[in-house]
Amino acid sequence: MKKKITIPTILGIFVLVVGIFAGVYFLRNTQVFKIGADSDTTPKDIRISNITDTSATISWTTDKITSGFISWGDSQGSVNKVESENISGQKYFSHSISLSGLTANTNYYYKINSDGAEFENNGIPWKFTTGAAIGINNSSILLSGNVIDATGIPKVKSLVYASIGGYLLSTLTSDTGNYVFQLGSVRTPDLGSYAKIDLTNTLVQISVVAPPNGVSSAQIFPQSGNPVPTMVIGQVYDFKNSPTNNQGENPNVNLNLPENTTQTSKFNIDVPSETSKPTSVILESLTEGEIITSQKPQFFGKGPGGESITITVNSENPVSATVEIPKTGSWSYSVPNNLEPGNHTITVSWIDASGITRFLKRNFIVKAGEAPSFTASESGTVASPSSTPKSTLKPSPTATSTAMPVPVTGDLTPTLFIFIMGLAVIAFSFVVWKIAEN
Repeated sequence: MKKKITIPTILGIFVLVVGIFAGVYFLRNTQVFKIGADSDTTPKDIRISNITDTSATISWTTDKITSGFISWGDSQGSVNKVESENISGQKYFSHSISLSGLTANTNYYYKINSDGAEFENNGIPWKFTTGAAIGINNSSILLSGNVIDATGIPKVKSLVYASIGGYLLSTLTSDTGNYVFQLGSVRTPDLGSYAKIDLTNTLVQISVVAPPNGVSSAQIFPQSGNPVPTMVIGQVYDFKNSPTNNQGENPNVNLNLPENTTQTSKFNIDVPSETSKPTSVILESLTEGEIITSQKPQFFGKGPGGESITITVNSENPVSATVEIPKTGSWSYSVPNNLEPGNHTITVSWIDASGITRFLKRNFIVKAGEAPSFTASESGTVASPSSTPKSTLKPSPTATSTAMPVPVTGDLTPTLFIFIMGLAVIAFSFVVWKIAEN
């Protein structure tokens, strides 16, 4: 009899121990995951800009320096593609991510991940629509300028927007505070055609967002916009009456020759024996979305001799290297280790002659095999995106936890419940034991 009545006691002790262990485990794990998003990391002033048939830019700001990425796709239930803000994980106040390889007249959906917390538009992804495929506009109208703070220091990586007739352009300032826009890419509000830019009458609204220092804004006509007078954060400008910059015109030259001079040419022009050297960096070995069959590919292209370029391959283990272009103008780079099969991105960055940091990015797919690398495939065809005519989105982001749901930090309910059950079993066993002795 006594051996039988000891079973509840052993069971009670076992349940008690398990209850205490489970309670401690849950409490410890609830402190690991983020239960709520920090308000300082919440994306603010979310905007869609630079919308074409194949690309678009998503930008936002945060109240403290953060790093982020975009999860996106062509349906609400499939936003599983990821585009990172930067590979190195650096943190900023201003954020801008460009999506490429999109399809014309197509809806796209996206969520923003800011410092590990995911944000969406009140429970659903944000949405934009790409424009129509209308070819390349040969018109070239530049808008450029410089941004500084009140002490005269250039504002680096600040968001600059240019709004023209409802179409929004955006860019980030360079390491010297410079920015450049190509107004030839401006579209009509319905995104169906290129806008007609009148150099003297088309008003350009410029706004600079430079957290945490503030903002600046200006109005100007394109004829005076190359360059725009320097803008200081915290100031509002009216540059509509600024002098013309001779936008798009060749300079006038007046040669006055002395009288009685024989107008005989004395120039001896030698025809160059070699082709002109490139003035910009290009990537020749890879097209957008191409499938390559080598896990250790070689990238190559052309660029100005002596220019230093930074090549970054975004993969599970990102690879980055700096390459100096030889005097011949032809450069090449091979990744040191095999790339895993799947999606990858190569980014080539350099500083041009005007001090502006330029970027060249291509997405590609590695497929292990024995065939030669860089074999073009059907997936190499560039798709085109469609975006709604609205250039600015200002929704109220809703944070959703990316971690598995767990009990709220400090909730003792599981521990107390299992602890009480253990005590009840022990008490019951003690009563049964006393009754058996009597």
